[in-house]
This record gives sequence, structure tokens and C-alpha cells, in this order.
Amino acid sequence: MTPKEIFLSSLTRGATTRPSVGSATSIVTTDLLEAIDIAFPDAHLDPGKMAAIAAAGHTVLGFDNVMPLFSVWQESAALGCEMDWGNSGRMPDGHPVYASIDDSVRIPQSFLSEPGCAVPLEALRILREDVGARVAVVGKVFGPWTLGYHLFGVEEFLISTILKPARVKDVMRQLIEVTVDFAEAQIAAGADAITLGDHCTRDLCSPDAYREFLAEIHQELHERICCPLILHICGDTSDRLDYIRQTGIECFHFDSKVPTDQARKLAGEKLSLMGGTSNIDIVLKGTPETIATDMAEKLQLGVDILGPECAVPLDAPHGNLRMIADVVTR
Repeated sequence: MTPKEIFLSSLTRGATTRPSVGSATSIVTTDLLEAIDIAFPDAHLDPGKMAAIAAAGHTVLGFDNVMPLFSVWQESAALGCEMDWGNSGRMPDGHPVYASIDDSVRIPQSFLSEPGCAVPLEALRILREDVGARVAVVGKVFGPWTLGYHLFGVEEFLISTILKPARVKDVMRQLIEVTVDFAEAQIAAGADAITLGDHCTRDLCSPDAYREFLAEIHQELHERICCPLILHICGDTSDRLDYIRQTGIECFHFDSKVPTDQARKLAGEKLSLMGGTSNIDIVLKGTPETIATDMAEKLQLGVDILGPECAVPLDAPHGNLRMIADVVTR
């Protein structure tokens, strides 16, 4: 089986000739950028450079997939957020468009043509042409909960879930169309699967709030986006994993704050698991021995795609990511 076949089969817990290794989020480190002579913030704004960094996830690191959207702000930038695109040691950040949840949401018909969306769409086309026959090409979109944070500000959005829940739900019904449209455009550009990021971790979203605001939205996204979905949520998600399992989403990219044995039990038999390897203890500070031990434990406990828990720290040594792949694929 090719790396692409192994990765895509693992997304649905299918049979493979070896374990899969990959990431649904950013694999970029400062020393990886130096190794391939590309810098941030250029790679957020130049499709060729974005594709080249993503391809290094396979050609340099040995992962079974590539994923070119390193920032969490791409579609939010296209929707009008004022951006600071960061630098070689710092990821992008943005500022809200609206001051109040009652402000009218404006979704430009041309938002997919704005650089925030157009750059990764072109990068996906390049990756499909250059490496797509051998490795899985994964896109990334953000759900309406995260888009709400970006457009209104975290404080305004979260307070409104308590004071004006009906208005928040109305806003999310509007923003789900951004998620779907961007996902469909990425599939057309060459994505084999899509990461759905939604920052609804325990410290920002209670399990009751997940059930009220997000479970139905995530289920609808699974139904409307016509490729395998990889849901990524940071933090301890053990209190909502049962709800996640019921959405029908194919794969959950989980954080090391959820013990792996617990994640596997809560995920059930159908939901594939990716990640779970600590970005601090293993990716940043790992040794050959601790990396090998962690990979063996993850395999024994039923993780389907091995790799980091989230976007890796920029100051991590990319050699540790290569070691993860070597342990898994040798």
C-alpha cells in the first residue's frame, strides 16, 4: 500500500500493511523552515512556498499526508479580520471584525478569491499535482464556533452564548456556510480529506454547550462535506467524546490531555483516532527512547494514525518528527 492508501484507510479504521503516521495540523518548525530555505510569514501568503513546506511533511519528515494550512486564520482573514501574519518565530493573529454579536454578519460572495482562501486553494492544487498520487492531501477548515471567536472576539462570543443563545445559533447557521464552501473548494482543489478545527475545548465550551451549540453542527458538516473529516479539538475532550462519536465524523485528532486508553474507550469501535502524542514531552523534548516508547504505547492502545497532538511548537526540533515517522514506518 502507498502512504496515501495507508492514511486514508486508517481514517476509517480499515486494514493497512503498516501503521499510519501523520498530522491534521501544522508540522512547521523554525528549523524545518531553515532546512528548506522558506520563511514565515511568506508561506501563509505565497502558494508555492506554502505547498513546498507542506510537501516537506512527507519528503523530509516521512509522514503519510501533507497539510498546507498552517494558520488558524485563513478564512477569517478572507472574511475581513485585520491580520498580523507573524514571523519565523510566531504564528499569525487577527482582530475581530465586529464589536457586538448583534452586528450583521457580512460574508462576501468573493471570499474564496481573497488571499486568505485563494493561497491555500492554489497550494492544494500544487500538492495534488506534485505528491498527490503517493501521499494523502489534507485540507483544513474551521467550524462556526471558532469563526465566531475570530469575527466577534472570544469574550463577546462566549458571553453571548449565555445572554443571547438564539443570536449565537443564528450567527453559527450563517457561518456554517463559510465552512462548507471553503471545504468544497479545497476538495475541488485536490484535498482527499479535511481537518475540521473547532476550538471548543473544556475551558471555553462546557459539555452542555457542546451538546446545545455544536453537536448538531458537526453532524451536519459531516453530512455536507463529501470527504472524510478529521475533527480537531485541543485540550481535554473526554467529557464530549461520546457526543463527537455520535456525529458520524470519521476521525478525531485528540490531545494528550485525554489519556489514550480513555480516548479509545470513549471513541468506540468506529471513530478513528489520530495523534495524542505530547507536543512538549515528545515532540519538543523527546529522545529516541521516549519517542519509541510513546509510539509503541499508542499502537497498543489503538491509535489509528500516530503523530503529534496539535500544531507542533515552532521551536521543536523537526528531527523528532522524523523520528516519529521512522519508528512507525520502519
